[in-house]
Amino acid sequence: MNKRIPHTLFTLGAAVLLTTACTPAPKENKVADPGTAVSGTVELWHFFTEREASAIDQVVKDFTATHPNITVTVKAGQDDSKVTQAIGAGNGPDVGLSYSTDIVGKFCSSGAWVDLKPYLDRDKVDLNQLNATTRSYTEFDGKRCAMPFLADAYGMYYNKDLFAKAGITSPPKTLDELTEDAKKLTVRSPDGSLKQVGFLPLYDFYENAAAHLAPATGAKWLTADGKSAVGADPNWKTLLTWQKNLVDWYGYANLTKFKASLGDEFSADNAFQKGQVAINIDAEYRLAFLKDQSPDLKYGVAPLPTSDPARYGGGYVTGNIMGISKNAKNPEAAWELIKYLTTDDAAVIKLAGLLKNVPTTTKAIADPTLNADPDFKTFIDIFNNPNSMTSPPSASGPAYQETFGQFLTTYQSGKVPDLDKGLTEADQKINGVMSLGG
Repeated sequence: MNKRIPHTLFTLGAAVLLTTACTPAPKENKVADPGTAVSGTVELWHFFTEREASAIDQVVKDFTATHPNITVTVKAGQDDSKVTQAIGAGNGPDVGLSYSTDIVGKFCSSGAWVDLKPYLDRDKVDLNQLNATTRSYTEFDGKRCAMPFLADAYGMYYNKDLFAKAGITSPPKTLDELTEDAKKLTVRSPDGSLKQVGFLPLYDFYENAAAHLAPATGAKWLTADGKSAVGADPNWKTLLTWQKNLVDWYGYANLTKFKASLGDEFSADNAFQKGQVAINIDAEYRLAFLKDQSPDLKYGVAPLPTSDPARYGGGYVTGNIMGISKNAKNPEAAWELIKYLTTDDAAVIKLAGLLKNVPTTTKAIADPTLNADPDFKTFIDIFNNPNSMTSPPSASGPAYQETFGQFLTTYQSGKVPDLDKGLTEADQKINGVMSLGG
């Protein structure tokens, strides 16, 4: 099974481990003089598996062909918690490739990943070649400890055959239209149970994380002083109210029962790929899974529906990040590998084509070959759209999102009778968790 780990699965337990194991200040980060020959072995840990891991191997092979004095040892299938634990134990990899931009604040503030500025300055790397959003989520509090390794842009997938059968001629552009289409596309069994769902609105289903849906209303996570904004920003209430109304139309018990019957998100039994869910929120990498696992499925892609039509065209932007562990054995070779994989346009274009991820350098984003695929171009357009959003970094890592996610699962089940009061209490809990992480 080709499994890509969702961006929201970094656990609070691992975050606490990182705080306790990596809080001491790292040793001074010294870089070699310009022109010094780099050699030796560098160890790369990444989270990809199977088909996607093979893509990484191909480009690493290209790197070693142009850097014959460097040997790269690759360890696939390593999620953030494994990397974190290894760093805390003093035996972290030279290079870590994470699926979570949400962990940047924790990695940078704790020193788990070293400051890359000395390397960037020495090698005169122009950061302006990187997309502005990816620059923002690879640094924290003035410290750049990561570089962007491709990006993900989230939009909407829809089943064209099911749309035609329901008499729907175009994808929904607003949340109200999404609700209307979801109802038309839903099929119930004689006993009232769900047989086919137009849109499965539960927050704990596949990629329906709050962060991925927040751009639909423009909801903001944090205030200017770094506190939780979920209680003060009315856009959260708009999003939650819309979602809960749709949950109630389906029936929460019906949805949870239906969801329990669905296949794994990253298997060939994915509910969208099987035609069990007609509309699904997902990122550009789903294109490669569809080609590999469901080549006969007729589908379309579009930006995320919005509450305000003026915001249409955007979505959620995140990505993968790379950094040098504080206990790297060969930091110079580690930097050479990171620099190649994140700033060499040819390497970035090849990776984007193989993994079906959005490239992050300006030249690669404009590559005509990548833009020739209209579905992939839709996600490049989402990535470039000014209405797209990402989640801000925090010293507590993804803790604020996880805490809010716990509230959302309680709310959608009908156990929060007063939403305003619930959001105020969620604010307090989020701020408490964030103060611990800081």
